[in-house]
Amino acid sequence: MKFKIFISAFLLTISLVFFSGHSFAQTKTRDTISFNTGWEFSFVNSVNKSNPSQIVNLPHTWNANQVKNFPTNYERAAAVYVNKFFAKDAWKDKRVFLYFEGASMVADVFLNKKYIANHKGGYSAFCIEITDSVQFGKENAVNVMVSNAYRLDVLPMNGDFNKYGGLHRPVSILVTNKDCISPLDYASSGLYVTPTQITKQGSLVKIKAILSLAGKQVDKATVNIYNAQHTLVGSKEIKLAASEKVLQTELQLNKPHFWNGKTDPYLYSASLSLYAGNTLVDEVAANFGVRTYYADAQKGFFLNGNPYKLSDVAFHEDREGVGSAYERKHYEEDLDLLKEIGLSAVRLAHYPHGKPMYDMADSAGLVMWTEIPLIGFGGKVGEGYVHSKALEENARQMLRELIRQHYNHPSVFFWGLFNELTTYYDHPLPFIKELQAIAKEEDSMRLTTVSDFLNVSPYENISDVISWNKYFGWYDGQPRDIGKWLDDKHAALPNRSIGISEYGAGASIGQFTDSIYKVSTTSKFHPLQWQTQVHEQNWEEMQKRPWLWSTFVWVFSDFGSEIRQEGDATSINDKGLVTYDKQWKKDAFYFYKANWNPEGMLHLCEKNFTNRSKSIIDIKAYCNLPNVQLQVNGKIISKKNSDELKRVIWKGIELQQGKNTIVVSVVDKKVMWREEAVWVVQ
Repeated sequence: MKFKIFISAFLLTISLVFFSGHSFAQTKTRDTISFNTGWEFSFVNSVNKSNPSQIVNLPHTWNANQVKNFPTNYERAAAVYVNKFFAKDAWKDKRVFLYFEGASMVADVFLNKKYIANHKGGYSAFCIEITDSVQFGKENAVNVMVSNAYRLDVLPMNGDFNKYGGLHRPVSILVTNKDCISPLDYASSGLYVTPTQITKQGSLVKIKAILSLAGKQVDKATVNIYNAQHTLVGSKEIKLAASEKVLQTELQLNKPHFWNGKTDPYLYSASLSLYAGNTLVDEVAANFGVRTYYADAQKGFFLNGNPYKLSDVAFHEDREGVGSAYERKHYEEDLDLLKEIGLSAVRLAHYPHGKPMYDMADSAGLVMWTEIPLIGFGGKVGEGYVHSKALEENARQMLRELIRQHYNHPSVFFWGLFNELTTYYDHPLPFIKELQAIAKEEDSMRLTTVSDFLNVSPYENISDVISWNKYFGWYDGQPRDIGKWLDDKHAALPNRSIGISEYGAGASIGQFTDSIYKVSTTSKFHPLQWQTQVHEQNWEEMQKRPWLWSTFVWVFSDFGSEIRQEGDATSINDKGLVTYDKQWKKDAFYFYKANWNPEGMLHLCEKNFTNRSKSIIDIKAYCNLPNVQLQVNGKIISKKNSDELKRVIWKGIELQQGKNTIVVSVVDKKVMWREEAVWVVQ
């Protein structure tokens, strides 16, 4: 029986423009002032009382350099950030907002020594109107108390990753006219665009905007749509009443150019303008895209009516010396690595990521899964969920923030509801059903998914599609066991689109073994070769099953995790294809690059395995080109073509005692690829 879930896909994202420092950004109708430099930072009742206050720039986290020192110096505490801004006299007839892209995990905000707001949740933006509290023509003091302490009423309660503390994303001051498109709708742009009834001949584009007309002067609005060449392709004027709270209209877009993943991530743009007579009062503008997609229980994933293979990894917003306090350059560096490996899809684990990631993915044509931090394991109390009004309200809030803030990105295909929830304490099932209903109420167009791990699960029929975290070869059995497990699950759920949301193994970049064998996951020895074998065999088995909608590698790069005391580093989850500092690519990275990136490549495996005890070995390279040549100590051994997994393997190669020079090379269209290593047999 064929089972399909059909999605009309869309984008219209409005981003505030943030700049480093107290620079000034001006549009025709609203001003955005970056509020990121010169914050005075100090701990509150810190366990490390020797730390004096210091001046920091945002984004900032106090945990960035503490990861490898756990448990002696890992602060899950509270801190205060203090700064000032000058409010111009010209703002007296305006409205003023503070916009936080992320304060981890709980923030209490004070203005001029008066309490004005609280926000629970470290990975969502929040916006506060401060118009009535600002002292115009004067300096205004902003104090923000931020805490990343463990709590039972704020997600995530648990999770195998660090919950970095601080103002770890940018802050800005937004100044608008009295009448504006509201930034207070869960800190979204206030503007939502939904292409529907999508065909090659046309699409009906629905427009919704949340209005805040405090000045009661606005009497009309104009919506304009432009193609990628900035040519006007649609326009409409709407009459408005001064009491209008929600604007809703629709335009016809003829013969839409589809947003088609990496091959053609085509973006339209749209503007919504508010007028009082002929005077422009407020305006927002953004990109959007048109697409359709669905998951088929028997045939896998489709984009714009065509099969679309998702070459996919999960990704944490974390790196050595930075933690989660990403600047734009860090997103760009990570995206360059993601592009190099050749993937087409990313799971943003385990929380909403920073705005630049979504914007860049839109332009790069990446398919994305983004989720709320409702996460089990990685802790003890509650295993990720407790049946309390406070926690459940926080989860509802986070889901609405996630969807409204990222509703319009064409790169976002899936809303994630939870990851690895147990049923040991309060049973989460009724609440997960409620979250599913909220997600569909907020956005009926996209698919919902969950990351389950239970073999017999109560969650199998809640979300639109479902995935499992399964580590065959690492926590469970042998790598190839994943094939039988998938077949059994597919037989049990023939009408459900199922996938893998996590698979993989740990590896230390400098650890090797002469004999490949399954290692202890909790040991200090995580040799590179076992990770490579787990990935090769897991991935090979999954490729035999085209009905899988997803096969997300866990994880793109190593990341900080306070609960991890294994491998060659302290407090690091080492399952990454890339190291924590993003400087070293493990062999498994090149395995996927050879299979996913069509650009010519050659990689000699185990290059850094310098000192060896065996003189007869197998030599392996990854290559997507023909006629790969092996030389040992200057002698040509043979040329070979890669197998179906883009591997070239020379078996039983004899090395001499002492130093050996190994060279693999290939010439294609007069271009030479060459890799060399020196291995010493002792």
